Amino acid sequence: MDQTKGKQSIEFQEGVHILSGASIVGKKEGEGPLGSCFDLIGEDPMFGCQTWEDAESTLQKETAQLAIGKAKLEKWQIRTIFAGDLLAQSIASSFGIMDLEIPVYGLYGACSTMGEALSLGAMAVSGGFGEYVLSITSSHFGSAEKEFRFPLEYGNQRPLSATWTVTGSGACVLGKKGGKARITGLTTGKIIDYGLKDSLNMGACMAPAACDTIYQNLMDFNRSPGDYDRIITGDLGEVGQRILFDLMAEKGFDIKKQHMDCGIEIFDNAAQDTHAGGSGCGCSAATFASYILPKLEKGEWKRILFVPTGALLSKVSFNEGQSVPGIAQAVVVEHC
Repeated sequence: MDQTKGKQSIEFQEGVHILSGASIVGKKEGEGPLGSCFDLIGEDPMFGCQTWEDAESTLQKETAQLAIGKAKLEKWQIRTIFAGDLLAQSIASSFGIMDLEIPVYGLYGACSTMGEALSLGAMAVSGGFGEYVLSITSSHFGSAEKEFRFPLEYGNQRPLSATWTVTGSGACVLGKKGGKARITGLTTGKIIDYGLKDSLNMGACMAPAACDTIYQNLMDFNRSPGDYDRIITGDLGEVGQRILFDLMAEKGFDIKKQHMDCGIEIFDNAAQDTHAGGSGCGCSAATFASYILPKLEKGEWKRILFVPTGALLSKVSFNEGQSVPGIAQAVVVEHC
């Protein structure tokens, strides 16, 4: 049963249903424009733990359990978890969901990981490799700053192009039937490198990949931007959004009416001083589970293109002078 479409896409003959979405975020995210949408808001950035890394693991574990419970399932019914985060060797995921005792595929797509997790989860369910799967990602401001930039105690200044890593986790349970929204297609992204090396301007590094994936999705499905109620990128922020508009215009498409960016939506920059917006694996995941999915379930949006974006750098590659390639994974989600 061939479900491939065009050069890089898949069109599922039977859409894979999203049975639940769950999100838990930190205090700063809870004070933002989407604060009323999240399932839980943690007042303690350490989530009762001794380290930032343990805090993120706890955040992901609790979000996973919440998503499974909202789907009215028991953990033993989940065939596979597709999980990832930003930390080296994905330790937030491995230590976080270890106690659930569910088979796991660990993923790394930087901030695009939720798109990767939903894509692989949907393929697994569609292919008959599991009745229920869980797709989940997380990020934490403290652990990400420690991993990629400076210790928080250093108090370094951030340029206006910088984004603020979201403390949050988002999870979705996928199954063959039962949800009010379903994944009907996806476009797998390519690694795109324009040679940019500024790790504090992730939007500029990721925008070319977002453009490439969105354009290929439109080509593969023979669609125009107007065929989507929203085209939603993960965390380009204000700088990356402007670049994306210019790159899409060069390809003959104007997506300004449809475009939305999770990194712009999750914070109020004027009030919260987050500069270009939010970022991190948890940015698109928490926004999708708390804000985007309910609009699809209610039928306010009939079809959206969800395009989490990621910057594929590590502290090793950055310190060795390498550029920062980008990737974007697109998921077509429709009301049903």
